[in-house]
Amino acid sequence: MENNIKGTTTCGIIAKNCVVLAAETKSTMGNIVISKEDKKIYQLDDRIAITTSGAVGDLQQLIRIVKAEISLYKMESSITVNSVVTLISNILQSVRYFPYLVGLIVGGVDATGPKLFGIDAIGGITEDKYISSGSGSPIVYGILEKDYREDMEKEEAIKLAVDAIKSARERDVYSGGKRIDVVAITKDGMEFLSF
Repeated sequence: MENNIKGTTTCGIIAKNCVVLAAETKSTMGNIVISKEDKKIYQLDDRIAITTSGAVGDLQQLIRIVKAEISLYKMESSITVNSVVTLISNILQSVRYFPYLVGLIVGGVDATGPKLFGIDAIGGITEDKYISSGSGSPIVYGILEKDYREDMEKEEAIKLAVDAIKSARERDVYSGGKRIDVVAITKDGMEFLSF
């Protein structure tokens, strides 16, 4: 999945027994930097998170809806990564004529293991071992294509994700910020880091 919405670079990587999500923190409106410390990774459940790129208002509204729907869903049964991805896809598909201007990566670990999905603005789903979204994604994909291995340990995947986002920050004018945020998700929970 590649989403070249202007602004933002995020990525996700499946490693051995975990998923790593990373994002830079620069937020732009056209050629103006609105924030250097914008949040682009959100926890959706105990072991499921999402990276966001696109229109901030659309993203914030979508995250509120998805969190509420997950809470309702969990009253009846446990939730899986696939369930969350299908929910988001259905929401985006239902508004396709006036779409949310978003590019999303959903990663998590459930009973079936680590999962990683990209979701486009009208609900198209891509499952892969690594995914990037946002204007810096072509640069990130170059790094991931070269250095990704399926047997990576968590620490190696974190380093690769950070290096890929750093490269995008250097070459994509719409990506940057004061830090790189990372979440590493395992069967035991989430670890949030900043670099």
